[in-house]
Amino acid sequence: WGVHHLPGQPLLALSRRYRGLTLVLTFLCYTSYHLSRKPISIVKSQLHPNCSALGPNPYNDSNSSTWCSWAPFDGDNYKELFGALDNAFLVAYAIGMFISGIFGERLPLRYYLSGGMVLSGLFTMLFGLSYFWNIHVLWYFIVMQVCNGLVQTTGWPSVVTCVGNWFGKGKRGLIMGIWNSHTSVGNILGSLIAGVWVSSDWGLSFIVPGIIITAVGVICFFFLVEYPEDVGCSPPLHHVRVTSSEKDPEVITSNEGPLSISSQSSADHSNSPKEPAEEPEAISFLGALRIPGVVEFSLCLLFAKLVSYTFLYWLPLYIVNVAHFGAKEAGDLSTLFDVGGILGGIFAGLISDYTGGRATTCCVMLVVAAPMLFLYNHIGQNGIGTSIAMLIVCGGLVNGPYALITTAVSADLGTHESLKGNAKALSTVTAIIDGTGSIGAALGPLLAGLISPTGWNNVFYMLIAADVLACLLLTRVVVKEVRGWCGYMARKRGYVQP
Repeated sequence: WGVHHLPGQPLLALSRRYRGLTLVLTFLCYTSYHLSRKPISIVKSQLHPNCSALGPNPYNDSNSSTWCSWAPFDGDNYKELFGALDNAFLVAYAIGMFISGIFGERLPLRYYLSGGMVLSGLFTMLFGLSYFWNIHVLWYFIVMQVCNGLVQTTGWPSVVTCVGNWFGKGKRGLIMGIWNSHTSVGNILGSLIAGVWVSSDWGLSFIVPGIIITAVGVICFFFLVEYPEDVGCSPPLHHVRVTSSEKDPEVITSNEGPLSISSQSSADHSNSPKEPAEEPEAISFLGALRIPGVVEFSLCLLFAKLVSYTFLYWLPLYIVNVAHFGAKEAGDLSTLFDVGGILGGIFAGLISDYTGGRATTCCVMLVVAAPMLFLYNHIGQNGIGTSIAMLIVCGGLVNGPYALITTAVSADLGTHESLKGNAKALSTVTAIIDGTGSIGAALGPLLAGLISPTGWNNVFYMLIAADVLACLLLTRVVVKEVRGWCGYMARKRGYVQP
């Protein structure tokens, strides 16, 4: 944008203003991404409903019990077809995510993000238009899901990189825990918006979210600021590489946010011509994998995201089949899982900031989540009050680690001290972690579609096993964190010399 602050305007106030703007815009961007993903889970129960509950068949030429279903989802294999739809989106998303981070480092983020949002809105609307165009061909729905999955990979590396460009490491877990509620907010809004038309004109359940994400993409194009330097602000500490011979005693650094510079130093820098800085090279894929913790957290997220996305795509249908609610009521009730996700993400960030143990926080929440999933499956439908409470608790425990890894942990690893200030790694590290997690996101709904015909109990056993595996994969990092705490306490008590 080439905008510079006014001479009399305090640099810190300007920086805070743009940091707030970046948080709001990226929040809205990724809220709209999830808003456009959610309708498919709400519409599933309408594509293959219980036709006998709607009364006699008005079509005299058929006695089929699936006369009200939408072909090709009117057969006995409808659950497998729904699983194929989910898998088409999520496999394309997982594959595209590994490539997206590379493009995100080399293209202007504002163009990359807004273009991806507009294309995502287009493919979401095309899926919904199948209702009005009377399309009943499976390949059409598969192609729309694949295309949408690919373009949606533009979102996560871009928004995390933008936030990482503006924020240092201080209280990052809490800030990003609150900011990451966009995932759950998007799921809630997507469920509510899709539920308005699901029983009448389900095509609008896709078209309206498609219009929303397109509009937010246009807003992002005009107002998003990628880097603090673009508006004359100083970057966060981890973006600046300073050697011992280059340290300026008048520069006061802080990891709570952008660098604060003394007034004299600020004036000197603003009046002196800027020397061209050497542009750091983008990190390689293997180089990103060598950053300590990237492999462990990536594999943990694979199983954590498997559980989260199985709920995202199958929870409304589970509620319809087990609790015998209508499509709209089941969609509304499923939003409570995302309400719990908002609370879980905030608490996970707050606790990990206070303790300094990202992995330990994730591990404890995953350990508690396993028995809670078992209880929800067995007693969660004993009453509306029990169902509400269990959904919120399960949502918090399942989505808390997922939110913490994809935000604060990804940003921490993308600005790891071993990178020596090279912020170019942030997009690639984020894409690797979320891309690996997206493999689990693709496997979860697919396995649920294959296992659910044998009984929902088996689906929940699969989810519990995934939670346990996610916890075990963090064992090495947890042990390292616990040893660090023990060493700190020993030094504090004077048993060990610092």
